[in-house]
Amino acid sequence: MARFVQLHLLTNYPPANLNRDDTGRPKTALMGDALRLRVSSQSEKRAWRNSDVFKSQLGSSAAGQRSEDVVKWEIAPHVNLGTRTKEAGVRIYEALVAGAIKEKDAREWARLVAGRFGALEKAEDDKPLQDLKIKQLCHVSPEEKSAIDALVKKCIERRSAPTDKELDLLRHPHRAVDIAMFGRMLADSPSYGVEAAVQVAHAITVHKTTVEDDYFSAVDDLNRDDKGAAHIGERGYGAGLFYQYVCIDRTLLQENLGEDTDLTKKSLAALIHAITKVSPIGMQNSHASRAHASFVLAEKGDQQPRSLVQAFLKPIKPRDGEDMHELAVSAIDKRCGNFDKVYGACADARYRVNVEEGEGSLAELVAFVQE
Repeated sequence: MARFVQLHLLTNYPPANLNRDDTGRPKTALMGDALRLRVSSQSEKRAWRNSDVFKSQLGSSAAGQRSEDVVKWEIAPHVNLGTRTKEAGVRIYEALVAGAIKEKDAREWARLVAGRFGALEKAEDDKPLQDLKIKQLCHVSPEEKSAIDALVKKCIERRSAPTDKELDLLRHPHRAVDIAMFGRMLADSPSYGVEAAVQVAHAITVHKTTVEDDYFSAVDDLNRDDKGAAHIGERGYGAGLFYQYVCIDRTLLQENLGEDTDLTKKSLAALIHAITKVSPIGMQNSHASRAHASFVLAEKGDQQPRSLVQAFLKPIKPRDGEDMHELAVSAIDKRCGNFDKVYGACADARYRVNVEEGEGSLAELVAFVQE
């Protein structure tokens, strides 16, 4: 099995605000002395792993399979997905109290359990459960959720605190696909950290862009006398053709998943479906800016990975009659060919999907990445 799979994607988004900065405007980046729209890798990864597309490819959820759970982790838990949270201690406390454990004991026991996953917040008078929260987001694996559930249930049944041995809750996760792909860091227990097998670059437009302002107003339906607006405001938006680069270390992914070949294949299929079909969720209700990738170049081999983003260091600027998508594809092909000429073949095999030309298929792309 070739170690690396590299994906180069082009996706066109209409006017949208897919990923906002601290002022609420679309994120940008200056590259090649030209302003580009940008979507952060964090935004992309969250959209992918939380999507129904991703979950459906991994099979059934945990509903009905873990009916004895006492800790309510999420609305629809999945046997192959972890939970990113700071509130593990809060949920454990709530489960203990629901099991008729005294509040004082429940708080103490919850702090003992949650403290194994990271340092806890300090107590605040106006936030009664603040001291049960972990300071930093912790990605809890399915194995660890099961261990916590079992321990909480045991404490409730015997009406006593967890022992030091029982508090050994951290696990090397082998079922959590999202952790295997995107990694996790446990500052207080680094040996239980996981190196990410999937690297995701920030997506940027292949051309120069600008953030525009959308002036909008809303009318009060019940105010018959007021002819003006009940609310006015402004929001930023932008549109463009984005280049996205993703590098998958298949060897590391399979290692992170406990050498489970079948789960690794399912994980790769889920990731390809999500990358090509799932859009960032930012302001979708306002813009309906959902899009599928219009071009994918997949490369497979053991050679050192490299992005093709340099193809767009000089922003694409179509002239009369030229097509932005065609120019972008040509730029990718040229850059890829030049790398091969200078460094030797940078991949053992390649596969292309080009929606504009009706070339390739998603099913064949998934098979190429899995083989």
